[in-house]
Amino acid sequence: MRAVYKVIGIISIWMAGVLSQIWAQPVELTIRYYDKRVYFAGQKPVFIQVTLTNRGASTYRFKLADDRAFSIDFDVRTLNNRPVEATEVLIRKRSTSQRIYFRELSLEPGESFSFTEDLTDYSAITSAGSYVVQAVFYPELLQREAPTRSPSPGGASPNVGTITGAPNTPASASGMGLRSNTLALSIRPAPLPEQGKVAALIDVETNEILQREPLSPDKVIEYMLTARQKGQWEKFFLYLDLEALLLRDPVKKRMWLAESEEGRLRMLDKFRSDLKSAVVDGDIVTIPMEFQVEKTTYGPEQGTVTVLEKFRVGRYIERKRYIYSVEKKDNIWMVVDYAVINLGTE
Repeated sequence: MRAVYKVIGIISIWMAGVLSQIWAQPVELTIRYYDKRVYFAGQKPVFIQVTLTNRGASTYRFKLADDRAFSIDFDVRTLNNRPVEATEVLIRKRSTSQRIYFRELSLEPGESFSFTEDLTDYSAITSAGSYVVQAVFYPELLQREAPTRSPSPGGASPNVGTITGAPNTPASASGMGLRSNTLALSIRPAPLPEQGKVAALIDVETNEILQREPLSPDKVIEYMLTARQKGQWEKFFLYLDLEALLLRDPVKKRMWLAESEEGRLRMLDKFRSDLKSAVVDGDIVTIPMEFQVEKTTYGPEQGTVTVLEKFRVGRYIERKRYIYSVEKKDNIWMVVDYAVINLGTE
């Protein structure tokens, strides 16, 4: 009898080991935000980094489509567990019969493979609110029919093939997939553009919307220059009247007058990008190594702030005097113009 119990015990231990191997998931799928920031309704992108990690003891092999939409899907739901619809582009792509090129990859134990996708390419998140995001990865690709292996055109390497079929079924109906952890996604209402401002400016350190304060003209300039020294572009732009600075150029002013409201917003957006790239108005975006406010004069609506700024150029230090013109708009002093006087080197 003892021998029988011993045999049963051995079998039980063996079965437990086998079942643990079957139930254990050797591959882990994780997602995280690639560049976490504040997200607004209707704005793109929302980058998600997807990582596959082999936690098992043997080599893990899988297929990866060149078009990631046939390898990965995102399940986005509201807090009421209502799924968010897929984008129209994604639906058309998956409902069209086509060849899907893929690579066969392998992960050794402990290895990981990552790629980044824009969530807005998959889910039509058009409303502000709170959402839960989960990724589903399909090692054998997302498809309706069994894959048909065929040589790739153009003499591609043997580990690249094509699949024919019409993969247009939802993720839950397309076979077994690996599910990831979940992410909380908060979408804020889209801010209304203000005059001279294309969109809300976000503090990259706190992810909060920057608010203009009723600072004095000299404090406005100090705030702007300090932000430039620290490379904080959003704070640098906070007190700049981009429209006024743009209209200093007579050619751009004529273009502005001929544009619609939408066209003017595009001009402001391009002007802001050009400033960051120092394509235009290079003097105002040059980083000073140090600065000192020399004189501040202002009345009820207008004023000037004179600042001595120093810049390192090779082995020399250039000295320049900046005269910033400011105007009060809605009780906020804004920079509307500037002039530069070169004072030589030291």
